[in-house]
Amino acid sequence: MSIETIFVSSVQTELTEERRALKAFVEGDPLLRRFFTVFLFEDLPALDARVDAVYLDEVDRCAIYVGLFGNRYGSEDADGVSPTEREFDRATQRNKPRLIFVKGEDDTARSPKMAALVRKASDQLIRRRFRDIQELTAGLYASLVDHLESTGQVRTRPFDAAACHGATFDDLSTEELNVFLARAQAERGYPVPPGTSVEKALAHLNLIDAGRPSHAAVLLFGRDPQRFLVASEVKCLHFHGTEARKPIPSYQIYRGSMFELVDQALDFVMSKIARRVGTRALGPTAPVDYEIPREAVAEAIVNAVAHRDYASNASVQIMLFADRLEVWNPGELPSVLTLDDLRRPHASIPKNPLIAESMFLARYAEKAGTGILDMIARCRDAGLPGPEFHQSGGQFVQVLRRPRVDAPEVTPEVTPEVTPEVRLVQVLEGEMTRQQLQETLGLKDAEHFRKAYLQPALETGLIEMTIPQKPQSSRQRYRLTPKGVSMRTKGW
Repeated sequence: MSIETIFVSSVQTELTEERRALKAFVEGDPLLRRFFTVFLFEDLPALDARVDAVYLDEVDRCAIYVGLFGNRYGSEDADGVSPTEREFDRATQRNKPRLIFVKGEDDTARSPKMAALVRKASDQLIRRRFRDIQELTAGLYASLVDHLESTGQVRTRPFDAAACHGATFDDLSTEELNVFLARAQAERGYPVPPGTSVEKALAHLNLIDAGRPSHAAVLLFGRDPQRFLVASEVKCLHFHGTEARKPIPSYQIYRGSMFELVDQALDFVMSKIARRVGTRALGPTAPVDYEIPREAVAEAIVNAVAHRDYASNASVQIMLFADRLEVWNPGELPSVLTLDDLRRPHASIPKNPLIAESMFLARYAEKAGTGILDMIARCRDAGLPGPEFHQSGGQFVQVLRRPRVDAPEVTPEVTPEVTPEVRLVQVLEGEMTRQQLQETLGLKDAEHFRKAYLQPALETGLIEMTIPQKPQSSRQRYRLTPKGVSMRTKGW
């Protein structure tokens, strides 16, 4: 098997970071590095040769041409043509597979000649737009997998890109997809709006394989993902001591879409650790401080769910002990990363790039390569030891330490292990909207919030609507009932 060269065009300084990221991604991905290497012009040693001859020779030698088009056209030769356009034209003449990625949605910001080059490329082939490195690597990943399949170099697609056996578009939740699109548009400026057809929305996310939804599509938006992927559930266990011993005081198995799994698992952990509810003196909502930063717990859970090996029959397992939180997920780090690399800036090499991209768009994950660094920083800011990482029997393990039990600053004002509706009562001050309550609780999945928090609190009479005759009113607020006030006054 020969290694094919990918020629990445454009030496524009505005796209240097993107070029380097593509090279690191391809050469770090377990599948892609078996078939490809990446040529960047700036990696060449000093040569006694004309620059224009060298880069055009490299285009001739490459197997795939990748064009990165930004706002700048670049330096021009005697004929007024930039190296980027020369490379594109040469790849066209040599019938090279061309993958064109255009940065940004606003073409008015481009130089006239670059805008003309974008139009020329658009007239010849399908080009993709990207806003950041996460979108760029996800788009390249999908395109290179298509290339490998079309050339017969791989007979089965990577897990997240491959069609889910037996699944159809009817097995996907239109409501879940529309919630995602609305969130992605609000959080990341994603151009595909709610209400877009399922097929079109999934195509834009690279989640269709041979006319069928991929594994990633089913995991992200399926009505019942565990019907097709049994091990995609998340198991959560709570032990009062520091060892895993029976009987287990609390054991839950969660099923649903990936967004639901993250929210449910996060709820499980946060409802069982110490917390303090402050006052609304500094804002419209009451702050809630947890003994382990919520953002750090969420990052660990998102890492486990998004980057696990879904070919494994094992499930993600989350265990809360008296002194620590352990998050286990099937899979291992990419071979080019070490455990020490996680503690410093590093390239993002996701196990499931298409899944990771959707989690990023919904802001369940942040910028590529920064999540673990944020987790480390948040733990240290809270006065906790940094997270620990290790491999054990094919499992990647993240450990977050809880404060010492004798530390006075973590003595909770409320008793842990309360139900979701009671947690809602704890943070409800005056009259609050659904969005305010959801944000105060740190919940991102609106459907999970409605089912697990809002409905039970209403049904048990702990809260009430301010406009009960119009439940769907945009002016709807929620407030405590006398029963809810009494419960909070007595404490937990």
